[in-house]
Amino acid sequence: MTSQRTRERLILRLQSMGIQSDAVLDVIRNTPRHIFVDEALASRSYENTALPIGYNQTISQPYIVAKMTEALLEKGVPDKVLEVGTGCGYQTAILAQLVGKVYSIERIDALLNKARENIRALKFRNVRCKHGDGNHGWPEHAPYDGIIVSAAPIGVPQTLLEQLAEHGRLIIPVGKAGQQKLLLITRTDDGFQKEQLDLVSFVPMLEGVG
Repeated sequence: MTSQRTRERLILRLQSMGIQSDAVLDVIRNTPRHIFVDEALASRSYENTALPIGYNQTISQPYIVAKMTEALLEKGVPDKVLEVGTGCGYQTAILAQLVGKVYSIERIDALLNKARENIRALKFRNVRCKHGDGNHGWPEHAPYDGIIVSAAPIGVPQTLLEQLAEHGRLIIPVGKAGQQKLLLITRTDDGFQKEQLDLVSFVPMLEGVG
């Protein structure tokens, strides 16, 4: 169930849903999603669906990972990207193959430890992870050319906007459960430009650490 044929079927599905970036599709095709989920779910790892990873969290649907990553890369390859919500490390792994450096924050320590194991297993050298509250970003390494958020706050955290570089792009789901919109926010010379990309369903973005 983790064969190349299964992966190709996923890629065709993503293309049919509007994903056009060859770079994003190639990385999703070649990244072993099954190592990021429990063994019991490995047979479903190349379905276009979110899957539970414990601690009331999920590994995002491949379409959403592709959509967010494609939006991030649309105007060129960012050197420095902040990821809020490492989870099991799957989105982190996708980013690591497409951008210069990834700084990733996760509030659940046990989940972050799993993500670090997965990232080490794939031998990525351009990823730094931190246990912390994503609402605060990671100011030590700001500004970021891109920020991807994998949990939904009710409103866009001001700290993340402040850590975005000039012409940087923030991709973030915003809103209550059942009413979430995926937004692309670009920092311009005059402020921030906002565009809705899709309707989505993410776990809520919580404060504090666990």
